[in-house]
Amino acid sequence: MSGSVIVKHETPIPENNGRKLAKTEDMKARPSSSSRKNVSRPHCNPLPGTRGCGDMSSAIPTRPRPNVHSDGNGTLAHFYFDKERFIFWTSFFFMIILAFGTRLYKLDEPKHVCWDETHFGKMGSYYINRTFFFDVHPPLGKMLIGLSGFLSGYDGRFSFEKPGIKYEETEYLGMRLFCSLLGSSIIPLCFGIVWEMTHSSTASTLAAFIIIFDTGCLTLSQYILLDPILLFFITMATYSALKFKSLSNSPFSFQWWFWMATTGLFLSFSFSVKWVGLFIILLVGAMTVAELWQLLGNVALSKMEIAKHFFARVSCLIVLPVFCYLVIFFIHFKVLNHSGTGDGFYSSSFQSSLIGNNLYQAHMPEDLAYGSIITLKNQRAAGGLLHSHWHLYPEGVGARQQQVTAYTHKDDNNKWLVKRFDHDPSENDEVSFVHHGDVVRLEHVPTRRNLHSHVEPAPVTKRHQQVTCYGTNGTGDVNDVWRVDIVNGQVGDRIKTVVTKLRLIHYTTGCALHSHSKQLPKWGWEQMEVTCNPHKRDIKNIWNVEDHFNPKLPNVSFELFAPSFLESVLESHVVMAQSNSGLKPKEGEITSRPWQWPINYRGQRFSGANETEVRIYLLGNPVLWWGNLCCLAVFLICFTLWAIRYQRRCDGGVPETVLPPR
Repeated sequence: MSGSVIVKHETPIPENNGRKLAKTEDMKARPSSSSRKNVSRPHCNPLPGTRGCGDMSSAIPTRPRPNVHSDGNGTLAHFYFDKERFIFWTSFFFMIILAFGTRLYKLDEPKHVCWDETHFGKMGSYYINRTFFFDVHPPLGKMLIGLSGFLSGYDGRFSFEKPGIKYEETEYLGMRLFCSLLGSSIIPLCFGIVWEMTHSSTASTLAAFIIIFDTGCLTLSQYILLDPILLFFITMATYSALKFKSLSNSPFSFQWWFWMATTGLFLSFSFSVKWVGLFIILLVGAMTVAELWQLLGNVALSKMEIAKHFFARVSCLIVLPVFCYLVIFFIHFKVLNHSGTGDGFYSSSFQSSLIGNNLYQAHMPEDLAYGSIITLKNQRAAGGLLHSHWHLYPEGVGARQQQVTAYTHKDDNNKWLVKRFDHDPSENDEVSFVHHGDVVRLEHVPTRRNLHSHVEPAPVTKRHQQVTCYGTNGTGDVNDVWRVDIVNGQVGDRIKTVVTKLRLIHYTTGCALHSHSKQLPKWGWEQMEVTCNPHKRDIKNIWNVEDHFNPKLPNVSFELFAPSFLESVLESHVVMAQSNSGLKPKEGEITSRPWQWPINYRGQRFSGANETEVRIYLLGNPVLWWGNLCCLAVFLICFTLWAIRYQRRCDGGVPETVLPPR
């Protein structure tokens, strides 16, 4: 049995049955009460049944007082039984069994796509197919989902189009199992975290029970989601940080370095799944600052020793996580090297590095000329392509003319013909290049209407002017005329594909063609609004020519425009940040308020669109959530009363050990 040791000594039984002798030896070995008070006990977190921490000797079990009795053959039998250690390991393994048993139960049900599996399962497929996509979160979680699917036999062909689609013969269970295993591992880690803080098996078991029987955590752990991956990394980072702190009395030992490096790794992993992992970074950062401050106040340490502590933490808790974070993005870009649905969110130069994109190893005319068919991309991060379609603005929204939007996906509705302001191009025209300051018209190729603006408020941004497409067969009016201004350009400068940054200034009103992240309502297909901005220096007024077709001009290669790795990382973060800030509930979507989250006011339907389907509803266990809030309230009341009593010097009600020196 764990925690039990039997040692048998061939010793004759004394007349007093060994009791008096054992008691005398025990009293001799025990220090006096006065000497015990003078013993300095540094803070440590020993395991149950050990004699301290800080070096390898802490792993040696202490020798508890034996139960001594006769074995009937004239010898003594000493039985050692460490009750505390037995309770610790029994509780720990029981929690593991409960954790994995509850999370793996009926893991294959329901056999259809549930909630956000439609997103993260699809993104795992993109990694298997090496197809580039865009998401508002860093890549590690999706990469691991894709890897688990690949290793379990999933071929990446399932569409994950929408919740409710049957998996049929798709090998989806491997991805669910991976997420579930990480979600199950949170429970023993929570057990260890509470033990490191309290050294109480009861408290550790209670904490593990709370996580096990919280239906919200259980539900999140059974599906293809980022949440169990993120929670596992955050919990592991917390546990590692506490283990590192417990070794404060053995600095620069192997265990000290190991747990500090492990903390740094899991900080990086947490932030690489979702940016909310920043909170665990802030927590560990605060702990580290507090530790360094204490070291600085220790006059027994030399300045060199303090510097070693500082640079050790910088290397493991800053340099190592940043390096791992960059490595994750390096793998991300190397795997997703084929053109996909996310191309349009990135700059033209970034797209030139994606196999299959029309800019990859592209050969296009370098200089823009009249008669060229082009696409225009807004230069802001996650900017869209200038786009129009046959649909008109609805009644009451400015002039009822053809809509103009910005669209991140590529199609024929993004194509525009460059014309002189006073006549249309013909095949017999000589090649004439567009220069800085030229006055032009842009004709939408599919509908043959001209890019147009007038003094009407834009649909969403009312202080801007409306932009439309107007005219018939390329014929419109004077409000179709735009002036081309190169950023920091001079007279005679040509417009160059991809490279040149330009503004389109409306000739009659002086405003600049503008696009931002604000979305139009459903009548505008929730595409991004395009306006005419009276503030001409706004950075969101800048565009570049992305695609360029003109049979009269020679083509050149655009391979040199591919960005470096660090430029790609920087652009990815700007795009993610802007997309995160632009997230908002869709029209008619049921949402919750932040004040509703702690009180478990509203859950989330995972599955069950009709009576015949399995119904799954994500909701935390009300008993645990509301009980937790009550305990927090009781704690705040007790702490406030204690603080008042201490401030009033009511020492009689406060234990002497918790009173700081005055």
